[in-house]
Amino acid sequence: MPSILKPLFLRRSCFCAVLLAYVCLQGVAAEACDATGDTPADMARLHFLVPGGAGGGWDSTARAVGEALRRSGLAARVSYENRSGGGGGVAIAHFIETAGRQQNTVFVGSTALVIRSLGGLLPQDIDELVPIASVVADYGALVVRADSPLQDFAQLSTAVAENPRQNKVAGGSVRGGMDHLVLELAMIAAGHPAGRVPYVAYDAGGQALTSLLSGETQVLSTGVSEVAAASDQGQVRILAITSPERLPELPEVPTLLELGVDAEFANWRGFFGPPGMTEDERKRIACVIETMTRTPEWETQRSRLALTNFVRRGTAFDAFLRDNRRQLDRLMDSVRAGKKAATQ
Repeated sequence: MPSILKPLFLRRSCFCAVLLAYVCLQGVAAEACDATGDTPADMARLHFLVPGGAGGGWDSTARAVGEALRRSGLAARVSYENRSGGGGGVAIAHFIETAGRQQNTVFVGSTALVIRSLGGLLPQDIDELVPIASVVADYGALVVRADSPLQDFAQLSTAVAENPRQNKVAGGSVRGGMDHLVLELAMIAAGHPAGRVPYVAYDAGGQALTSLLSGETQVLSTGVSEVAAASDQGQVRILAITSPERLPELPEVPTLLELGVDAEFANWRGFFGPPGMTEDERKRIACVIETMTRTPEWETQRSRLALTNFVRRGTAFDAFLRDNRRQLDRLMDSVRAGKKAATQ
């Protein structure tokens, strides 16, 4: 294994989840909703502010949660607003600037925004928002069109490294963002130098997928949830994923680990409130969301997108975010060091 990867990944014998999650992904929040004044109540409405375009991971997660809330009767009405631009920065700025009129609104956040924040690429830090709850984890996927001559990850990594002009890789985040970082980690673990991946950035996963299907790019680095439907429809082939084990929803897709590529990565997604949100309001919405994740309506949505439950709320979510930020900072430092070494 290349030396820069050694501090990044822990073997499955040590933990049941990826480095970015210090607790098992299948776990639930420690602070369960109970009958002591912290019980779920029907919500008249809930509005989702999505920091990216339609078809991306933020968008699909928001709509899956909203649909499960509505169908389970936990929310009478749900609505969505896609405000893309700046890799999430436009939506964060809007949410903060209009906080006073954002009642019953939640912002969709994820690992990608923490990465951009650490890189100084956001006008306002995600830390200015109020953490409500995490819901799912989405693993990375390396994808080609169904008619691509690339049949497996070994062929993909060789083609991208040796013929970058003919094998451009699309992603739904900026360079240095989530999709780019997952691609870099996989390529480095496969033995290729850092910083030489022909990555083409798009504003959201939906746009990146369109570029793949149109032939504008030849490979896609994205989240499993963003290509699950296209895979089911026979439009794309997922060559490998970054989970520790194969997913029940994609039993034919190998993990990078089983292919001998020592790379695991998971992207959590969750919800935040505007600055100034009261603790009572945070608890109320968090409890509704947690209760939703135990409904059959949610299981239908989760399975459809091949997502993994990752429910944290209250102090459990706060603690996870602090730890996640520290670990991502170390990971990004290691990747930057690898890129610097590759140019010397």
